[in-house]
Order: sequence, then structure tokens, then C-alpha cells
Amino acid sequence: MSIAEEVECLRRIPLFANIDTSKLKLLAFTSERMSFRAGDVLFHQDDTGTCAYILMSGEAEVMVNGPGGPVPVATLASNEIVGEIAILCDVPRTATVRAATDLETLCVPKDHFFQLVTEFPQMGLEIMRVLAHRLEQTTLRLREVLSGKV
Repeated sequence: MSIAEEVECLRRIPLFANIDTSKLKLLAFTSERMSFRAGDVLFHQDDTGTCAYILMSGEAEVMVNGPGGPVPVATLASNEIVGEIAILCDVPRTATVRAATDLETLCVPKDHFFQLVTEFPQMGLEIMRVLAHRLEQTTLRLREVLSGKV
């Protein structure tokens, strides 16, 4: 995939929709393209986070450790971002993420991610929206698990 194609993928992500093309080119250029095969783990719960992953193609499964083993809590698809909580909050990874299908990602280093948030405050608002939605979905899933519906 060329830089131009990566920029177009980035532009489809709400988080990056209002960022000018030159900044998206720089982000694509400075991010590491990573491929995962179905079943590969991007990162484990409690790992230290050094980057956020932008899913360019494929799907990933998000799982949290439970008393009986890993519990799936979400499935992510192309044009979504994962791993940003650990780099935003300087906390260990909150979940394990595994490729559900073959997966192409851009690994955005922590310092580049923060630089964009600093330069584009609207990104901070979009991050809050994404995190609030994920919290809502995780809370619903937790309720289902606790009530025995799963």
C-alpha cells in the first residue's frame, strides 16, 4: 500500500478526518506498517503500550482476562484504532487484542500520537467520543456476563 493509499485510509477514520493531508502523510510515513495473520496477538493485557494500532484491513478481537479465561468484549474492523488507552493514560494494556482475520495495521508511536493531539484539539474530542462509546459497549457486555446471559 502506498503512502497515498494509507492517507486515504487514515482520512476515513473519524479521529483523523479533519487533519490536513501533509500531517497525515507524515503520520503514515513515520508509522510502522505491521501485518498479522489470523490468530496472531497484537498485544497482551497488562503489556506496556508504546503505540496505537490503526486497523487498515481485516478484523481484530478484543478480550479481557476473566476468572474462566479470556472473555471477548469487542470486534474491531478496518478504519478503527486500538491500543490508544495505554498510551494516552500511561497504564498497562487494558485488554488482549488478537487478529480475527489477516490484519494490516499502522503502528503509531506514542510521541507522534501525542503531537497530533496537541496540534489538533478536535482529535481530543473525537478520542473522548470513541472511548465513551467503548466504555458503554464494555459495560453492556459486562452486564451480560454478570447476569449469566453469555
